Formats: sequence, C-alpha cells, structure tokens
Amino acid sequence: MSNSSSLLTEVVAGHFLPGPAEEIGLAVSGGGDSLALLYLMAEIVKGSDLSLRAVTVDHGLRPEAAEEAAMVGRVAQSLGVPHEVLRWEGWQGEGNLQDQARRARYELLGSWASAHGIRQVALGHTADDQAETFLMRLSRASGVDGLSGMAPRRRVGPITLVRPLLEVRRSCLRDYLQDIGAEWVDDPSNEDTRFERVRARQALVALEPLGLSIQAISETARNLGSVRATLGWYAFSESQGLVRVEAGDLVISRPGFRVLQPEIARRILSQALIWISGSDYPPRRRALALALEAIRSGTGMSLHGCLISLSDQDIRVSREFSAVEGLSCPPSESWDGRWRLYPPGAAGLVEAGCELRALGEAGLAQCDDWRAGGLPWRSLLGYPSVWLGDKLLAAPHAGFGRGWRAELIRDEDAFHAALLAH
Repeated sequence: MSNSSSLLTEVVAGHFLPGPAEEIGLAVSGGGDSLALLYLMAEIVKGSDLSLRAVTVDHGLRPEAAEEAAMVGRVAQSLGVPHEVLRWEGWQGEGNLQDQARRARYELLGSWASAHGIRQVALGHTADDQAETFLMRLSRASGVDGLSGMAPRRRVGPITLVRPLLEVRRSCLRDYLQDIGAEWVDDPSNEDTRFERVRARQALVALEPLGLSIQAISETARNLGSVRATLGWYAFSESQGLVRVEAGDLVISRPGFRVLQPEIARRILSQALIWISGSDYPPRRRALALALEAIRSGTGMSLHGCLISLSDQDIRVSREFSAVEGLSCPPSESWDGRWRLYPPGAAGLVEAGCELRALGEAGLAQCDDWRAGGLPWRSLLGYPSVWLGDKLLAAPHAGFGRGWRAELIRDEDAFHAALLAH
C-alpha cells in the first residue's frame, strides 16, 4: 500500500474505528468518489469487528445507469462485499430533478438501512462537494446553518449518515483509484450546465486565482460548522425551560421567548415547525422571519403545515388541519408520521373498514366534552381520530370514544435533542 493510500485509509478509518461490532452501509454510485470509498472501506473492515454492505440507487434517468449499477456489483463481489440495487421510479418530468432525486435517494437509503438493521451509512462526499454546496447556498443568502455545508455525521431518523471524505479532494481519490488500477464512471450530467452544482463547480475554477480555493472554502464551512454547533447548544439549553409538549402541540413560554437572542429564537421556532410537520427541512429564512414578526406583533400565522397561535403567556405550534385534511391510513399504521393509535381491549380488535383521519370540524362537532382536554379547538382539528366512513368512532384527544389511546412517535426529548443536531 502506498503512503497516500495508507493516509486515506487512516482518514476514513478514523470515522468508524474504534467502534462496536456492526455492519456499515455504503452508498456507491459508480463514480470515482464513492467507488474509492468502497475500496477503502473494504480494506478497513479487514481484521476489525466491522462488516460492510453496499447499495446503489438507480434513478432510472439514463440508460447506462443499470450497467453502472451492475459494475458496482461486480466490484463489490470481488471485494467480498454484499451489494444491492435500489430503483427510483418517481420522476414525473416536472420540478427540480436533482433535488427530487436527492430526496428520493435518502429515503431509499434510509428504508434499506432500516431493513438490514444498519445504523450508519457512509457517503462519498468530498471537499469539492463541500465547496460546491457552500457556493450554491451563498447564492441563496443562507445563514450559518446553510453555509456550514454538509456535516461529517448527521442523524436522519434511525440512521446516521457519515461523510468520511469531506476533507479529501476529488483529485486525490482519482489518483488513488489509478494507483490500484481501478476504473470508475463519469456521469455526463456532471458537465451539464443546466444543473446548479455544475455551474458552481465551474465557478470554483474561476475563483481559484483569487485564493478562494476548494480547501479554503471547505475550511470556512468547517469553521462555520463549529459556530452552528455552539448556537445549537445555546438553543438546546434555552428550550429546556421554555418549551413543553402538550398532547401533540409544542407550547413555548411567550415572555421567555420574547427576550431570546434573535438567532436562538429562530432556531427554536424552526425546530418546532420541523417537529410538528415531520419535514426534513425547515422553512426558508424569509418565511421564518415573517413568522417571528407575527409572533412579536401578536397575530400568529400558518407556516410549514403548522399553525402558530398565541395567548397572553404562550406561543402554541400545532398541526394545521389543511395539511392533513386528506390524510388517511389503517389503524395499524402511523398517522402523519407522528401518531400511533391503539384500540381498547387486550386483543386490540378494530372494526373492519375503519381508518385514521384528521378530526376536522365535522368530527369535533360530535365531541361534546372536547374542552375537558384543555386543547384549543383549532389545534384539535388536526389531531388523529378513528372513522368508519362518515361515522366518528373515536377521538382520544377530544374525549370521544373511550378506550382508544394515542401515542406520539417523536417525544419531547426528541425535540430538544434535535436542536443540537441542526
């Protein structure tokens, strides 16, 4: 092994070793970055308690993609690494292709990892990717969170995404692949200037003579990441005494919120909207600024599928009815990604054909004792209830249909902890 190969191996190994015996997932596209990571990880797991499982997401956007996935499979097999292919068939020809493909990729990776009991999935993002991301977010006037770029580790649901190559240049990985005689695939879309990332990549070449190198930009993103972590800690500390969960609403002390530093207030409100809506991403900074102004003026507003309402002492963030009005599922499934409902009785029998839906005004009108629970009626409209056709069978939060029980999937601790991670 050459000195450069040994150094790369040590860099990657530092993200996983020492650690518990477990299987690590690895997303491999067939491009040079992720393929290099496959070779490096295969070397690292030798003689350790770790094992490796690879996966390729075929977005079905190019006819060559299937063969590229098969090539990855052959490389993985030669290294003794199990490999699977996941296919995305969600592109309808509308909207932002790269954004939709990225979101779909992470959803597929999350489901795949959970199915195999995998807790960590390694991704092949490099310092070049970090610098490109920085420029793209700079063009949108992003704040500290956006300009911090991609984190080396990020928790997404039950899995942690690990990016062990964020301080490694793309060219270094190409040199490594050439040294070991490996081939890789160059995606032609990487030269298509219709895509923002490709334009950012070209801009980096023009900025290099000014000293704005990939290394300088990625180091700046890393420095901002430290600022982000510090702000997250202060938001976490403040939220402990200001925010409480009431049923499925988040209730924030209005007097305490009023005296927070603006950035800390923004973070707490942003995370409240994510926690209620279940979204992977916060609202835009401009929308959040409008929401903070609405709170200061005492009016409240709707944002991100949530309702922000105010009383003299509290700011209440609840699910907006219009966001879940058409949502339904069987009682055995989670509703709105937030709730699980359990029927009465040890056997847990439910009436055939019933489903979970939002309570709405039609359901609330049938609940004579809804005030006893202490929740505002506008909040209750977006709460889960059990229906059989047009007949309301149960609404646990409105005191209707005794015996049914509702539990949150994400609890108060999850809200507070997320402030440290975002």
